[in-house]
Amino acid sequence: MSEQATSIEVDYFDGRSARPHKVRVHCDAASLYLRGEGVARRVPLQEVQWPERTRHGARVAHLADGSSLHTRDAAAWDAWCQACGHREGWVSRAQGSWRWVMVAVAALVLLTAVMYRWGLPAVSRAVVHFVPASVEQTLGDTAYQSIAPQLLRPTALSAARQEDLRRAFDEAVRRAYPAGPPAYRLYFHRSRIGPNAFALPGGTIVLTDELVELMQGDTEAIIGVLAHELGHVEHRHGMRMLVQAGVLGAVASLAFGDFSGWLATAPVLLGQAAYSREAEREADRASVRILRAAGISPEVMVRFFEKVRSRDPDREPSLLGIAFSSHPADAQRIRFFREAAGQR
Repeated sequence: MSEQATSIEVDYFDGRSARPHKVRVHCDAASLYLRGEGVARRVPLQEVQWPERTRHGARVAHLADGSSLHTRDAAAWDAWCQACGHREGWVSRAQGSWRWVMVAVAALVLLTAVMYRWGLPAVSRAVVHFVPASVEQTLGDTAYQSIAPQLLRPTALSAARQEDLRRAFDEAVRRAYPAGPPAYRLYFHRSRIGPNAFALPGGTIVLTDELVELMQGDTEAIIGVLAHELGHVEHRHGMRMLVQAGVLGAVASLAFGDFSGWLATAPVLLGQAAYSREAEREADRASVRILRAAGISPEVMVRFFEKVRSRDPDREPSLLGIAFSSHPADAQRIRFFREAAGQR
């Protein structure tokens, strides 16, 4: 093949000056040869960083000593590279193939789903492991003080009724955790959120008067509800939700920037809903364990759900904390507790 066919005219920058030199570049099987006014070089091919082929834009080849070759005639450069026998890498070929692009997109979606489903919870558990209990309790206390003035009111339950519920729950917990339970503090409140119970980071558990009234003296069912909330405390779900929200928020901000606050917030809300359902399942299992230790059938939780359903068949999940946020469907949970009641 003639030298004319394997050569091209480009701008040469020597890395020391911003002034380009017009050179003609010739190649053979081992080297590039640069010839121009004041320029005569031989460069081994392994010292050339070849540019990726794109549909538009200039071509820039970088040499090992910091110098470079530039041309805006992309078509001429690509033809010259082919004539010289240069073959682009598989990455460049893949980028130019819509099939490989679709494969890459599918792989990215799958990886994102895997990280979202399993990676993020694993990261949150690892991070929470290093969060001191004092920090978690401070966060919970702050949240409680923030919520209380807006949603909670002093309890109307008698001191005797409060003491009966505390004593019954403490005894059930003592039997379930002979080596010592996770630290918790139980508060009673009238509320604006109706029959409810929720747990905050650090062990704060709130039980509303409305839930006690709804259960009409069914202390065993109330113990099951409180045991569920203690499960949240035991597994540190509150802190895990905070960590996950922080990670999702950071990723969303990187992806969407500040251009759209709604788009940046949506993944956080979706992520919290999904992981809250898993947290509820863990807390339900804790409730079963505590009830059994106290000699109470998990069937009492079926009574609880039936009471809630009869009071408000179309109830919406509460947005408060993690207690009733995005619970699994009541039918699934009723089936779980019934099956647990039938096991020995």
